[in-house]
Amino acid sequence: RVGAILQPNGTLWVIGSYHNIFRVGAILQDLGYWILNDIVWRKSNPMPNFRGRRFTNAHETMIWAARDKDAKYRFNYEAMKTLNDDLQMRSDWTIPLCTGAERLKNAEGKKAHPTQKPEALLYRTILSSTDVGDVILDPFFGTGTTGAVARMLDRRYVGLERDQEYAALAKERLAGIEPLAEPSLLTTPAKREQPRIPFGWVVERGLLKAGQTLTDHQRRHTARVRADGTLASADFRGSIHQVGAHVQKAPACNGWQFWHVELGNELVPIDLFRQKLRAELH
Repeated sequence: RVGAILQPNGTLWVIGSYHNIFRVGAILQDLGYWILNDIVWRKSNPMPNFRGRRFTNAHETMIWAARDKDAKYRFNYEAMKTLNDDLQMRSDWTIPLCTGAERLKNAEGKKAHPTQKPEALLYRTILSSTDVGDVILDPFFGTGTTGAVARMLDRRYVGLERDQEYAALAKERLAGIEPLAEPSLLTTPAKREQPRIPFGWVVERGLLKAGQTLTDHQRRHTARVRADGTLASADFRGSIHQVGAHVQKAPACNGWQFWHVELGNELVPIDLFRQKLRAELH
């Protein structure tokens, strides 16, 4: 039934342990879904195995799937990369179990739900594959972690839960949650969606001047800025990308990130000037 309301370019997330996740994955494939990734949630503080008869279960598996192999699904690559200290986000996520103040308690002071998921896990999941204003359906809502994180990130949500006690706890929990910030701070535009800034604009605006020397961050290579927005090294002339590739004897180069300039006593990438001009366009 979830498949009947999933949008053509929407995606599906399922989480489970070894008890069920392989059967779920097989069923999804039989139904025509296209599996994009299997994510290993590695628990940094797993529950111990008291009987000592098998390995400690220290992870769960999440399946991320699209409607079919041709679906134009959303993946917020740039957001995941910046979230991971500018490294590509991998498919193994180390996140602790839900503990402390985040863990909901019932009237008796005991854990309200046996498998309450940590908000950090839903934060990464929702941020990776949805946009501000999107609608998220959780048909096993529990105590409302999906809804809580959705509200924080300014997404809409629908939660279904048949247990009245869990539903009441979720309703109480969600009542006090507001978006973390205005929408512009909750989304990371993909590079292909950002306006193109030619290096020549940086020169004609006077942010860099003809004759100024650029270098790489290790100061091994240099080139001089030309008035037409190209660079000249000792034996080659071309774009910031072409000259960067030439001096490194590399097949390609991102000149915005490779070339740096001395500002005061600091060496900074010329990409700072591109970002300045992009900000002015908005």
